[in-house]
Amino acid sequence: MKRIANAVRPRLARAATAVRPRVARLTRALVSRSPHLPRPRAVRTWQYTAGAATAGLALAAGVVTAAGPWDADGQRTAERDRAIALERSGGADHGDSGTAEAAPLPAPSAAPVLTGLGAATDAVGTKKAAPGGKPLSDVLEPLLDVPALGAGHAAAVVDLTTGKRLYGSGDGQALTPASTTKIATAVAALSALGPDHRFTTRAALEPDTRELVLVGGGDPTLTAHKEADNWASLRQLAADTAQALKKRGIHTITLSYDTTLFTGPALHRIGVNDNLAPVSALTADEGRTNDSTSGPAPRVADPAVDAATRFATFLKSAGITTTPPGPSKASTRAQTLATVSSPPLSDVVERMLTNSDNDIAETLARQTALTSGQPGSFDGGARAISARLTKLGLPMAGASFHDGSGLDRDDRLTADLLTGLLVTAGDPSRPGLRPVLTGLPIAGFTGTLTSRYADGAAGVVRAKTGTLTGVNALAGTVVDGDGRLLAFAFMASGTTDPQEAQSALDRTATALAGCGCG
Repeated sequence: MKRIANAVRPRLARAATAVRPRVARLTRALVSRSPHLPRPRAVRTWQYTAGAATAGLALAAGVVTAAGPWDADGQRTAERDRAIALERSGGADHGDSGTAEAAPLPAPSAAPVLTGLGAATDAVGTKKAAPGGKPLSDVLEPLLDVPALGAGHAAAVVDLTTGKRLYGSGDGQALTPASTTKIATAVAALSALGPDHRFTTRAALEPDTRELVLVGGGDPTLTAHKEADNWASLRQLAADTAQALKKRGIHTITLSYDTTLFTGPALHRIGVNDNLAPVSALTADEGRTNDSTSGPAPRVADPAVDAATRFATFLKSAGITTTPPGPSKASTRAQTLATVSSPPLSDVVERMLTNSDNDIAETLARQTALTSGQPGSFDGGARAISARLTKLGLPMAGASFHDGSGLDRDDRLTADLLTGLLVTAGDPSRPGLRPVLTGLPIAGFTGTLTSRYADGAAGVVRAKTGTLTGVNALAGTVVDGDGRLLAFAFMASGTTDPQEAQSALDRTATALAGCGCG
């Protein structure tokens, strides 16, 4: 703990320096309202802005003190300390593999005044500056109009506290979003299932055939690791199942597994890839063949066979001998012997966004499909996501979904839609969507932004990254020089140097953080 505290202090000092002047300017005049998206009711703007500005500081302080919930009003246990892992790279966005001894925890939330967020947007003239401020277009355009961002790029900036669109450039142009697609998947899943929904894996006994069936419930976080860290444990399921079988006098049994919850192709269009296992309703540790918990890693060919085989091994250790597992389908008469369930969907969404977890994203797309009356497949998930966002009144012109993770290069989103998703997630009338904001990586501290913004807006920018060959994107929230909370989306296609493109986007977000612009 002492070593972690020493590592955090320099970042904490930088974050404190960056945040202090912003918080001091919170009482400046409000910008006039202008409708674009449906506007939620009025809220206490200064409370949320102050909370967001200090989110990075609260994060660092939690690691140093290793104490209690992050929020004073007792938010979820999943939003406690240990979210910072400065000695671990976290889940790279289709980059190098990160490894860890335990599953990654969700990012901590901003202060509890997140419930006071309200916004709507409108296209306004971007040349108008606040008194004494520089036009935002003069700040952003030179940073966006650079060779590193390729021939096609788009940007949008919205003031979340007043609902005013402060900047737009190509914001209606549909571009490949890469992993920023996960913001859309998160909003769709939470709106369809609710933040308290849990995914359950069960072991069921067929009364006639005396067959034990391991039934996959589509839990992407099921783990076979010895330390489950509050995720559903396959070892615990085996122990409970063994106990139930012994009570019935059963010590040898036929073992099967049921993956019929999901349908369609299991393999993504990108084929066999370290970024994503074949999608199955039954999987343990995302089918990883090493001890990593995020980022790319070699995967097993059949996650269900792998999970069932591990389950058989755990049963044997508990005194139950099984046959080699084979596919089956649990009947309606099967008696449930034991179950394990995931943490709430809110926690699962935060883990997905923080670590850019493709396996979770594709599973959530299928779960959204099933809840929406669609097949639990890639196509069903894509249709369900689009339908859910349309129902929420989001600007869907040009949008096209083909998966839930953003690995499909045919996905298309606009900067307007990405900022609209963030606005909707902050709507005080939709508190169930708040994990979309709290799960965003924190610059310089968590997830895919852990090693970025070391000399920039650490602790002030929270954003989802997006990276594919020739594609770079960044979408999230930032507190600007006037203490305003802004939503932004920067998208670039045709990039040739991913590191240069990433740096260009980071410089733009940093400039936005330091700008007191109109």
